[in-house]
Parts: sequence; C-alpha cells; structure tokens
Amino acid sequence: MASSEITLEAVPSIGEISPGDWDACANPGKTCNGDDVGSSSAPPGDSLGLSRSAYNPFVSHAFLSAVEKSGSATIRTGWGPRHLVAKLDGRVAGVAPCYLKSHSQGEYVFDRGWADAYERAGGRYYPKLQVSVPFTPATGPRLLVRDGVDRAQIREALASGLIALCGVSKASSVHVTFAREDEWKLLAEHGFLLRTDQQFHWHNEGFASFDDFLATLNSRHRKSIKRERRDALAPGITIHWLTGKDITEDAWDAFFAFYMETGSRKWGRPYLTREFFSLIGETMNEDVLLVMARRNNRWIAGAINFIGSDTLFGRNWGAVEHHPFLHFEVCYYQAIDFAIKHGLKHVEAGAQGEHKIARGYLPRTTHSAHFIADPGLRRAIDDYLKRERAYVAEAGRELAELGPFRKGADEAP
Repeated sequence: MASSEITLEAVPSIGEISPGDWDACANPGKTCNGDDVGSSSAPPGDSLGLSRSAYNPFVSHAFLSAVEKSGSATIRTGWGPRHLVAKLDGRVAGVAPCYLKSHSQGEYVFDRGWADAYERAGGRYYPKLQVSVPFTPATGPRLLVRDGVDRAQIREALASGLIALCGVSKASSVHVTFAREDEWKLLAEHGFLLRTDQQFHWHNEGFASFDDFLATLNSRHRKSIKRERRDALAPGITIHWLTGKDITEDAWDAFFAFYMETGSRKWGRPYLTREFFSLIGETMNEDVLLVMARRNNRWIAGAINFIGSDTLFGRNWGAVEHHPFLHFEVCYYQAIDFAIKHGLKHVEAGAQGEHKIARGYLPRTTHSAHFIADPGLRRAIDDYLKRERAYVAEAGRELAELGPFRKGADEAP
C-alpha cells in the first residue's frame, strides 16, 4: 500500500482556509455550524461553553480572521499572513499561524537588540517569520494538528516547513512565540534556539469563593487586597460582567474609547482597530468577557478577557476616568472572581507586571523558539540565550518567594 503524501503550502490569508478545516486543527473541541462559521460546541444550557474540551480562543479561525479582516494584522501594518498548511492526501491535516513581518512590534518577546546588532554588522534582519497570535502574549498551541492523523508526523512536517518557508521568503529567521513546552522541545530538535521568560498567572485551588482564596494569603496581603477592593468602588462605581449577547455595539464603543485612551499613552499607537471588536462580537461573543466599570450612569473603564476551556485570558484594559485601585479591581480581582464562579483553573493576566505577585499571581515560565539562518548571528544569540535562560530561572525562583501566600499552618487566616 502506498504511503500517504504530505504537502506544504503557505497561504496569504486565513480566508483561504475554511473555518471547519482550521478549527479542526486548532481546537478539535470546537465545531462549526452548517454555514461553516465557527460557533461554540458547548452543550445546551452552557451559555459560556465552559464544559467543552480543551479550547484556546486565540488560535481559532474566528479570532485570527478578525485581526486580518479588521486591518489590524495585514501587510500594511507589517503583519503579512503566511499561514503554513500541511495537507495529507489533499486534506488539511495541520496548520501554523504565521506572518512575514517587517518590524518587531506587537510580539511581547523582544528581539530588537538582535535586529539592531545584525543590521549594524551589515545584515538584513527584516523580513522575519513570526509564528504567533498577533498582539497576544498568551501561551497556546502553534503547530496545530487535527484529530485522526499521525500527530507526530504532521508536527514534524510543520516544523521542517517553517525552516523551508524561511528560505523561500528570504527571511532572516523564524520566531515561534508563546509556544507550549512540548512544541518548544520539538522545535529544538530542528535547530531552533530556546528562549524563556516570565508571566504571572493565578491558579484556582478549588476555591468556592473569593474569600476562600483570601484565606490562603498572609495577613498583610489579605488586608491590602480587601482595602484595595473597597477603595476601588468607593466613588459610587459599580462593576458589570458582559458576555454573549449582552455585549452590544454601545459597549464596544465604550471599551474601544478606553482602549484608545490607555493604549495611546502606553504604546503611541494601539494595534487593534474598532472593527476588530465588532467582528469578535459577531463571531465569538460567548468566548468574550468584558468587565466594565460604571459611574454616574456611564461606562468609565473596562477590561477584555477571553474564555478558554480552563483559563481566563486577560488582554486589554483602559479607562477614561482614573480612580485608585480600579485597574487592580477590574483586571485582577474580577478575573479571579469570574474564574472561581465558573470553575476555571487559571487566570493569565498578560505580559509583565511584578505588581501582580502581591495580588496572588505567581511567576510561570513562557517559551519561545527561534530559528536563525545566519550562522554568525545564530552563535551570538545562542550564547546570549543560555545566559538569559539561567537568569529567568533564578529570577522566577526569587519572585515565587515573594508570593503573598501563608508560609506556615501556624498563621491564622
């Protein structure tokens, strides 16, 4: 019997791959309706879809299509789609979200120093290939394989295909960021260099309430969090959870104003367009949680979160009024409340921010893998990453010691 043939191609738009084929690789627990439009596979009565199998909203066709269709991630913005597709006997068996980039913005794994050094030495760092979810520093699968095929074989083909695509595209490098650790190790076998960093995540230890969580903290941090939550709402502010059909265009208008106000101050030019939020509201509103703050009958602040099968992913925050501790309440404490009430195991609150430790978010290692075509640049980066990985590991140990949790059973709640 003849062996099956794997073919690889890169497509310039996710629209060239059907939602059914893409999501069968990205999220086998996510089904499509008869119109081949992504929809929740949650059983009846589970409006948030929290009982479905392992699901990452960011690699869904709906999310990646929204960043392209909205003009947020396009050739014009320096994110030229080059999604890698592996077909087995003509059928889509695996995919990797990939972009040909002309800059290093919106990635949250910083390589500008590499680019500057290489270009000072006469090299050309851009374009480069980026395997990631644009503007989203959240760990998730990057080598996506559908059920019912030889998973190892397809992942090997995708890993090799990324290196081949690097050559065909005349790119300097391939960067697979916020990958899962098993993918990270696989890519190392293909000559990718390994990089680590830290984020701060909250873990649900089976808490029945926020007070249960507070009971695990030492006295100083427990009192501090209670005070912050009380003071955040003191000026007559109320907090509202919006998801599904409760997220109206008026709510998106308000949230986008927050996003632009805060993003313009932090980054100069926010990455996501207004249309992006309408598109996700149309195609994946059950995967979205808006935590909104209201005062004097108007929205004044908010944070957008995405709901995975066991994780709440905090993404963007903004405000048009500034009140002490409101950021902590909307972004961190409300996320913990939501996760406890809905049985989610984790909250990932985005990149950076050691201030999260005092609020119960502990350091966790993130992983990226980098294929560098030029041997000289590769040697220099390899040496740098060895030292960086050691530093990240040691820093993580030290930061974990700063956690707010009770160290001994003798301290009363």
